[in-house]
Amino acid sequence: MTLVKHRIKALDPKLVNQIAAGEIIERPASMLKELIENALDAGATSIDIEVEKGGVKRLKITDNGHGILHHDLAMALSRHATSKIEELSDLHQIATLGFRGEALPSIASVTRLKLTSRALDADHGFEVTSE
Repeated sequence: MTLVKHRIKALDPKLVNQIAAGEIIERPASMLKELIENALDAGATSIDIEVEKGGVKRLKITDNGHGILHHDLAMALSRHATSKIEELSDLHQIATLGFRGEALPSIASVTRLKLTSRALDADHGFEVTSE
């Protein structure tokens, strides 16, 4: 009689990201919190929020923060990509709400995301999407 029913195997990377995202993004309110914190960390003084069906159908955040540079926009959806820290010693001087580079990629792994940004000195903005 064999007690082992299932073999141990590595999870698909997409599933790993979705499981990890569940620790950060539990519901639309969690997404809203993370996006507001991103806006505040970017120096926003005005944040507009649009919600459809409690954020399940659509959640749109518009702010006047400093924006993300065009060449950094796609990187913003990569796990552990951040502008806040570069080395371990930076953790002792964190003065922002977020710093780990987890919010945007977590949101992107559990929902369709369109990230549009215009850096303050740019003439126009750019967008990146995740399905």
